[in-house]
Amino acid sequence: MDIDSTSPAAPRPAGALALYAFTVAAFFAASSAPTPLYRLYQAAWGFSPAMLTLVFGAYAFSLLAALLTVGSLSDHLGRHRVILGGIALEVLAMLLFADAHTVAALLVARVLQGFATGAATSALGAAILDTSRTKGSLVNALSPLIGMAVGALGSAVLVRYAPAPMRVVYLVLIAMFVLQASFLRSMPETVSRVPGAWASLMPRVRVPQAARAAMLRIAPVNIAVWALGGFYLSLGPTLARAVTGSDNLLLGGWVVFALTTSGLVAIVVLRAMSTLHIVMTGATALALGLLITLAGVHAFNAPIFFLGTCVAGVGFGAAFQGGLRSVLPLAAAHERAGLMAAFYVLSYLAFSVPAIVAGTMTHIIGLRMTTDVYGLALTALATVTLLASVASRNSMAGEKSRA
Repeated sequence: MDIDSTSPAAPRPAGALALYAFTVAAFFAASSAPTPLYRLYQAAWGFSPAMLTLVFGAYAFSLLAALLTVGSLSDHLGRHRVILGGIALEVLAMLLFADAHTVAALLVARVLQGFATGAATSALGAAILDTSRTKGSLVNALSPLIGMAVGALGSAVLVRYAPAPMRVVYLVLIAMFVLQASFLRSMPETVSRVPGAWASLMPRVRVPQAARAAMLRIAPVNIAVWALGGFYLSLGPTLARAVTGSDNLLLGGWVVFALTTSGLVAIVVLRAMSTLHIVMTGATALALGLLITLAGVHAFNAPIFFLGTCVAGVGFGAAFQGGLRSVLPLAAAHERAGLMAAFYVLSYLAFSVPAIVAGTMTHIIGLRMTTDVYGLALTALATVTLLASVASRNSMAGEKSRA
């Protein structure tokens, strides 16, 4: 349905929030689906861990390019046009994955997938906030983690038990995206079109003045959260095999599932906390979980390794939710997609660059030493946000006592 620049947005049907959340989850499921397949790709095509993280990073860099160019486009054209365009590109990427026979083809598919995800992510996040200001931040926090958990474990199960494991997972995702697109076309828009679409394509990060202080405060732990996710989605299965000594094809899915499911539990259980306290809880759990994980790696102890992963996952979910709640409600309606784009630019730089560096360093100093350096660096970042949050809490308490 076309909406001109002067008409009000149509009323939202009850199922709109669920559809937007399901679509976000599908994009993130597709992003994690290749993780259990990397071992098969490496065995078939003989590429190194460094190339593996480059393939992973290609997705994130392409996603960033989309956020920087079309991240605010839905503020001008409407959410649905941008989301449907992203779905079309995603389906094409899934077809390329299903037919890939070389590392080069895999790279092309990941690049196209990254741009498709970036084109849709900010529009979907903004549509969720358009539909519900009260539930929007929670839904925006839950949906990606649900998607990553289901995508990684579901892909691992299909790899283990389904025929044609390097194709069937992508065919399942294609069917899901086509179904979502058909429902989305029947939904009314959530915003009116406004001029400035071409100008919005100029790459620039848009953080509203009201959200800048909050964005700066949560940046260190947000970087740590996404860098941890990048490591687990690229090198996590390799590390899990080194710790456990197992070649089980399900292992790659389980390690990602443990991280993201723990994050989901944290978001649901801790959602009633104040924003400041959930950020502090997330930073604390993330730092503690990383230290436990490193202990498990050094002891070659699978239970300790997975326990640390789950504790870090609690920090992952809590800090991610706290970050979203800290910044997203501070934007006006016409600023939401731009702020979502800025938030994800920071997030996906952290998601990709450290993982690529880690993949390269495994050749120089080994996987275990790389894991140590990586884990301790993320622990330090989480601690920075924890200390800043404690100072902010003490400052607010002092102002209240003086009042």
